Amino acid sequence: MNHDEAARRAYWAEQMEKGYEIVQKLITFPVNECGERFASIPDAAADAKVEMLFSTSKIAGDLDRVYFLRESLVRDVVTIGREMNERGWILKIEDGFRSLDMQRQLVRKPSVFDAVLKKCIWELGGEIPSTEMMFRRAIVLTANMPKIGAHMSGSAIDISVFRRDDGTEVWRGYPYLEMSECTPMRSPFVAPEHVATRLEIAAMMEKHGFIHFPFEFWHFDKDDAGMHILTGNPAPCRFGPVNWDPRTNEVTPVPDPLALLNPLPVIEKEIAAALERARNA
Repeated sequence: MNHDEAARRAYWAEQMEKGYEIVQKLITFPVNECGERFASIPDAAADAKVEMLFSTSKIAGDLDRVYFLRESLVRDVVTIGREMNERGWILKIEDGFRSLDMQRQLVRKPSVFDAVLKKCIWELGGEIPSTEMMFRRAIVLTANMPKIGAHMSGSAIDISVFRRDDGTEVWRGYPYLEMSECTPMRSPFVAPEHVATRLEIAAMMEKHGFIHFPFEFWHFDKDDAGMHILTGNPAPCRFGPVNWDPRTNEVTPVPDPLALLNPLPVIEKEIAAALERARNA
């Protein structure tokens, strides 16, 4: 193993462990769910005549992405989109709200799960990870619990940015959805000019109260446990994981936000399936 490879593995492991530490804080952080309803980002952008893009890919299986957030946050996103338009950019929303079932399926999505497994094998120098290690990494990378996943609170979006004049992406070193030692916002393995672009985009988001998740350069959230933890605010947050009824726009807190979406026996089966796919590739 060369020095650069060793440094990359060490950095990846360090970042994953820091992410796991935040997960532990998220689990115990107090939430006073305010019950704020949801609003459509595409509808709000159209009404405001703000040019915005939305991913057309499925989140998992045949599940469409849901471009809704809490009402107050949608107003902020539209304002950010307008300011990006004025900057000559177009905000692209890659993902918004996820129901518990959407998140459950996403954790088990073959391409996502295979990527997590591949990184674990790489981290271990070719060894097959234990179920416990896969569970530890997956809970950071894919939020296998409602309490720790801001998308399930309707308080987070994943984004990319494009240029209005030629439609090319404002390049951040890697595309959405990268999963490597280059994924953290300030990764030392990303060219400085691309880190600067990431931070410029983050500044436009943070101007309106969104905070970036340090381990994913595309993820931003607001007024939830993650934001409070990352900004050092000990007060209970107002957004927690909810079940949302799109017909009535009613939101209700998830009854058991600490229940695993996919328990260890399910993860064990997915490890075996992923290894079989790798052998047959």
